[in-house]
Amino acid sequence: MTTMEQQFPQAEATPAGDPAPGTSSASTVPASPGPALTVTAAVPGGPAVPESPAERAEQPAGHGRWRRFGPPALLLAATAALYLVGLSRSGWANPYYSAAAQAASASWKAFFFGSLDASNFITVDKTPAALWLMGLSARVFGVNSFAILLPQALCGVGAVGLLYATVRRWAGEAAGLLAGAVMATTPVAVMMFRFNNPDALLVLMLVAGAYALTRALERGQTRWLLLAGGAVGFGYLAKMLQAVLVLPAFGLVYLLFGPPKLGKRLWQLAAAGGAMIVAAGWWVLAVELWPDGSRPYIGGTQDNSILELTLGYNGVGRLTGEETGSVGGGGGWGETGWLRLFGADMGGQSTWLFPAALLLLGAGLYATWRRPRTDLVRAGFVLWGGWLLVTAAVFSFMAGIFHAYYTVALAPALGAVTGAGAVLLWRLRALAWARATAAVVVAATGWWAYTLLGYSADFVPWLRWTVLIGALAAACALLAAALSPAVLRSAWSRRAVVTLALAVGLAGPGAYALQTAASAHTGAIPTAGPAVTGGNGMRGPGGMPGGFGGRGPGGFGQRQGGGQPTGFPGGITPGGQNGTAPGGTGQNGAGQDGTGQAAGQSGRQRFGQGMRGGMGGLLGASEPNAELKQALLADADRYDWVAATVGANNAAGLQLGTGEPVMAIGGFNGSDDAPSLEQFQRYVAEGRIHWFIGGSGFGAGSGSRVSSQIATWVTEHYQAATIGGQTVYDLTKAAS
Repeated sequence: MTTMEQQFPQAEATPAGDPAPGTSSASTVPASPGPALTVTAAVPGGPAVPESPAERAEQPAGHGRWRRFGPPALLLAATAALYLVGLSRSGWANPYYSAAAQAASASWKAFFFGSLDASNFITVDKTPAALWLMGLSARVFGVNSFAILLPQALCGVGAVGLLYATVRRWAGEAAGLLAGAVMATTPVAVMMFRFNNPDALLVLMLVAGAYALTRALERGQTRWLLLAGGAVGFGYLAKMLQAVLVLPAFGLVYLLFGPPKLGKRLWQLAAAGGAMIVAAGWWVLAVELWPDGSRPYIGGTQDNSILELTLGYNGVGRLTGEETGSVGGGGGWGETGWLRLFGADMGGQSTWLFPAALLLLGAGLYATWRRPRTDLVRAGFVLWGGWLLVTAAVFSFMAGIFHAYYTVALAPALGAVTGAGAVLLWRLRALAWARATAAVVVAATGWWAYTLLGYSADFVPWLRWTVLIGALAAACALLAAALSPAVLRSAWSRRAVVTLALAVGLAGPGAYALQTAASAHTGAIPTAGPAVTGGNGMRGPGGMPGGFGGRGPGGFGQRQGGGQPTGFPGGITPGGQNGTAPGGTGQNGAGQDGTGQAAGQSGRQRFGQGMRGGMGGLLGASEPNAELKQALLADADRYDWVAATVGANNAAGLQLGTGEPVMAIGGFNGSDDAPSLEQFQRYVAEGRIHWFIGGSGFGAGSGSRVSSQIATWVTEHYQAATIGGQTVYDLTKAAS
């Protein structure tokens, strides 16, 4: 009987030096029925790579430089085009972070803390590293859409390049290229690398950590582990505790497969943990030690502590659903469970190759399980498979705030496992089980793409059946090859099957990716791809009362590409894509509550049945019209804040429209206890705020006690006026 060791022999180790990734050593071993095949390995201890004499003869001589640098250069060039072309069509994208970038470009203090405004009243509800990149870009290129979105696009290109380099070291050139292509065309990755949420920098740092860990696995060098820990730590400064989701995989893979003895591996991991703490902790320590009175309030907290933000609203609260200050109730972010990521609402974001990745992960581990402890290929599968499974499990079962775009964190792992697994199966195609597994992978991929494309049936309708038929054809060819070794003997037949299988795998996500890149995306909660039907009822945050007890019109609507105010639509996607609806509106003087809730008008909601209306006032970020802008800019240099309004997105729209600081009462959700009524009264008495903008989405009973107190005090002590259709209060002129 043929043993696993005989089927998958170790390649001969390179005698000396640090081998260049992608080079190969060779030996000749018997395969299953048929002639002897040459076996190569991408790296010492790498996977057995059957290569026929005909294939070797097909490789032209003298193309070494092109083969080494040409394909990755094309990959990066195509990725850059996908992420950069038409980048400015999304305008400010997420105005919340754009306003903070504007502040960072004007004030180094705002830059350091991640303040929403240059007068440093309150920070965004995240750590500030992503804002550092945007702020620097805005200082160089000016405050504009391209300058703010450019860093995220470059992070995406860098992440794809690093993923290629990482996978190439343990699985070979072809695997690295395929991994990079899969990641680059994952729809949610295209979305987030063309957007200004902090996820782009987070993904780059995590992939950088995986690259450093892979280098450590090769020789056991401590410096690479320290770099891995430092990269994850800096990822915390991008998006807090989401960065630690990779730690179980990182720690386990080095503990099990690192080259040194166990004792050294343990202290090396401890040192890497220390590097992570230092990389993240220096900023946390600085903020905690900084006197509260001379720094901005920490947005998203109830006690002005970055530790509370880390462990509460952006930490354990995301898992349990107990998030103080959140505007969404428990269970409002979609049904938890293993199927959460695969429904109509989320499946098209990132899961196109998830079934294939699971099958290929199993095949990769099966093929390498009996290799020596330090085998790099098996370690690679465990590393990226662990990343994929742990992150997917957390996203599936977290009870707190969860949005579809979070799944961009799955894209690198999906690319790595799919790229390495597919190439490994192809290299082992002399074995019947490998050919049969490849057939199942292709068939499953085609079926899942067919299913996902069915959720957006009006989007390129012919593609759905084309992918399914192509998948069945490729799967049948591979299955026939599994039954008869004579099938796929010729080079052209192999090329045809490989090309067809790749087309089947990338056609669906590629089409979604192109649609995403060609569309404008604005607002707080972006999604990739076309409109879908048949969702499972996941919703955005619930609708909020408009205005303050009816004392003025409702909050600002969501700005579309054309600049006309519209409400936040019934779906997650901003108005003008999947539905338009009026913004939250109140009534002047009648004392009635405004509606503040906008129902989408599209026939197909982004998240299917059960979607609630959006927050007309809370998430709106319209810029002021010319009349209101003129009033806000009058004597602007005399005030720390030209205006104050409830909710950070409302403040962001005003701030981006005027270029002047605007106070966001209550922070992002309007629920932070900042400022207190006494503090606000003091600011007004000191002449530091000019206008109060009414109708910003939070009225009595909305859960914003301080915001309601301030609104009530203003309406009782100052005269309302209407400027540019908006109710405002001049805080320099008390009512007589």
